[in-house]
Amino acid sequence: METYIFVTLAVLAIASALGMVLSKSTINSALFLVINLVTLSGVYLLLQAQFLALIQILVYAGAIMVLFLFVIMLLNIDQEESLFDKFRIKYLAAFLLSAVIFAQILYSLGGVADMLPEISTEMIHVGTVEALGDVLYTDYLFVFEMTAILLTAAVVGALMIAQYKVKNTGDTE
Repeated sequence: METYIFVTLAVLAIASALGMVLSKSTINSALFLVINLVTLSGVYLLLQAQFLALIQILVYAGAIMVLFLFVIMLLNIDQEESLFDKFRIKYLAAFLLSAVIFAQILYSLGGVADMLPEISTEMIHVGTVEALGDVLYTDYLFVFEMTAILLTAAVVGALMIAQYKVKNTGDTE
């Protein structure tokens, strides 16, 4: 069952990546990228990397794609094109159905040819939050603390620069 889900997610990831590259609309390309990031999160879940799957959704598909869409919307102020003008539900249904059929064909070929690899039992605890926290706070503690200090200094510097510009523009008025 895991292999079947993996093949389905892989087909969806490849198809959404192709849709992103081949789409003429920038908004549709960004939405295809969101689909790609969500399918990659599903692959992380299959690999027992729950933390990476959650971060993939929260950081990439959530925060960064909101910024991308915000910039795209700002750059396309003159074009008021509806997202659903060219998009038809039958195309989505046909794509999903063909992806499922293709995944079933690949799964049956992999089962017959005995090409499916066995996953080690040691891989169960590799991607968990506990395993990541254990490595992060033991082996890489110094690097983790230095990154935190560097990011804090960058935020303080950005605030100081922003306040300096506000004070200078307030004096000229």
